Amino acid sequence: MTVRAKSEENPASAEAAISLEAVERAVAELRRGGAVVVTSNDGAVLVRAAETVDTWPLPFFSARGVGALALGVTGRRASILGLSQPDVRAVRLQSTKSFTPDFIRALIDPQVEDLHIPPAGVTATNLPLHSASDAAILLTKIARLLPAAMVAPLTESPAEWAQSHERLVVAAAAIEAYDRDQANDLRPISEARVPLAGSEDTRIISFRPRDGGGEHLAIVIGTPDPSKPVLTRLHSECFTGDLLESLRCDCGDQLRGAVATIAKNGGGVLLYLAQEGRGIGLVNKLRAYTLQDRGFDTVDANEQLGFDDDERVYLPAVRMLRHLGFTRVRLLTNNPAKVGALARHGIDVTERVAHAFPSNAHNQAYLQTKAKRSGHLF
Repeated sequence: MTVRAKSEENPASAEAAISLEAVERAVAELRRGGAVVVTSNDGAVLVRAAETVDTWPLPFFSARGVGALALGVTGRRASILGLSQPDVRAVRLQSTKSFTPDFIRALIDPQVEDLHIPPAGVTATNLPLHSASDAAILLTKIARLLPAAMVAPLTESPAEWAQSHERLVVAAAAIEAYDRDQANDLRPISEARVPLAGSEDTRIISFRPRDGGGEHLAIVIGTPDPSKPVLTRLHSECFTGDLLESLRCDCGDQLRGAVATIAKNGGGVLLYLAQEGRGIGLVNKLRAYTLQDRGFDTVDANEQLGFDDDERVYLPAVRMLRHLGFTRVRLLTNNPAKVGALARHGIDVTERVAHAFPSNAHNQAYLQTKAKRSGHLF
């Protein structure tokens, strides 16, 4: 019997759907170099992704009703610059010199090699949690840009200012709820039989939220029985490893190995999750690779860029498993964090099944870092 996704359960509320649309539109605006207004209970700020700043002065930021410009970065990035502690979530950087494109790039991009000490004239102030500026940095993460934003407070009514200047408005609460709302809104879109080498009895079910955001795939092999723990693999997409067979990681081996293992065991499911580079995106992963070539390990490279060492979320996986009718799994993984993430959201992980492959000269240090610093079990 073919496993088919269940009909929609607990659809996202109309309010959540509106919030998702607002965040997606704001993301598109930031990625094209535009500015948006982010609002919260403590006020509103005009925001532009720092990575996109290539001209000066910035349009709109010198308009009436816009306050002093600052640069918002994560606490991790600020700590790299010697301006904050890494356990602070976000900080506001102010400077006695102008935030020119070159100066901004030096502050946010560790690939700029001429800035190794705290820059003169730059001061840091911790940003309140859930503030508009704090949410603005999170918005750049969602956009898969460097996690840094140019922010300036609005001194006039945010709604009126945004309307008169034709700027999009998005609430900080919507940005913070984005991952949860998008996961809750996932639903099956299409399903097809796709015979695989070594596993001809395979179907692929695509999932995406109504806002057209990230698409995830459930690769159902054989006919797994939902009444029993289902052999399951959560696999984060890896363009370089899965498709190009890069030797820098073990992702390609894990993907093909999981398909073979599941098929050999009579069936199961592989969830192919759209969260490249531990959730930082392909472009930022390539930036991290450049830093690794300079001697940083994979954890430090991500943190140099201003990200956490692992930005992935597993709510989409939980949602997909429930759609498929699977609530008990035998999890193919070396990562205890995946076990904990599923368990916290009501998926019973009855067994962790080891999933390791031989290293090579290019990924040996990477695997050692996963074991020593990320707690992977090999």
